Amino acid sequence: MPELPEVEVTRLSFADRIAGAEILDLEMGKALRWPLGCEPSQLVGHTVLQVRRRGKYLLLDTTGGLLLIHLGMSGSLGFGTHLPPPGKHDHFEMRTSTGRLRLHDPRRFGAVVYASSEDDPAARKLLGHLGVEPLSDGFDALAFHRALQSKQSAIKQVLLAGNVVVGVGNIYASEALFLAGIRPTVRAARLSKPRAARLHAAIRTVLARALEKGGSTLKDFSNAQGQSGYFQLEAMVYDRAGLPCKVCAGLVRSLRQGQRSTFFCVNCQKP
Repeated sequence: MPELPEVEVTRLSFADRIAGAEILDLEMGKALRWPLGCEPSQLVGHTVLQVRRRGKYLLLDTTGGLLLIHLGMSGSLGFGTHLPPPGKHDHFEMRTSTGRLRLHDPRRFGAVVYASSEDDPAARKLLGHLGVEPLSDGFDALAFHRALQSKQSAIKQVLLAGNVVVGVGNIYASEALFLAGIRPTVRAARLSKPRAARLHAAIRTVLARALEKGGSTLKDFSNAQGQSGYFQLEAMVYDRAGLPCKVCAGLVRSLRQGQRSTFFCVNCQKP
């Protein structure tokens, strides 16, 4: 599933090229996770102002409203002037004066949703519960620790929930917890201020490094220019169950938390 680094890498790969473009046509294919919420023709003739990101959502501001794009479990965006003909897994295409923006989503868990603005109930429903952006100045270590004190769930589950800090998905939660030396099963409320500070720093470090490496390509992720990511090649624990820890040489273990796989080192990550 594309996580925050992959979504931000995708944004950076086409945002400058589509900004200022006129929308010439918009076509929807098979039904996605949620309906578009307007007639596609409603946006024709309007201009794309900018592309922003909130958590794992891409926000396309236009003179005719806002498009919120989520890549779901298997989605990716392509943008260009010479894209191949649409295939059976291409379910959204916006033709603009500078190129075509296309959503490829084999599992159709992604979505493209129209809202008149961020104050529109459709936008508030998707964005209103999201926590602070982890790479922003608003992600404060002390505030992070205070928020964790009210959470009785395992710290890995709290990170994935996205209402304390947004966008720390499965890959990067496992990696950040390893870097901070924290067992993923520890209750969030049990983390001391120093341990929460280490995790705060680890989250920022891991996500920043993932951005530098273009995100992670585990199956078929690519940015809007078709480029893969390489962070997975330097992962310390993610998807390394049964392999030696790169720090202590003990075996990396895995467990299921909330139907997601978690990877950790018993020696390096303390309860």
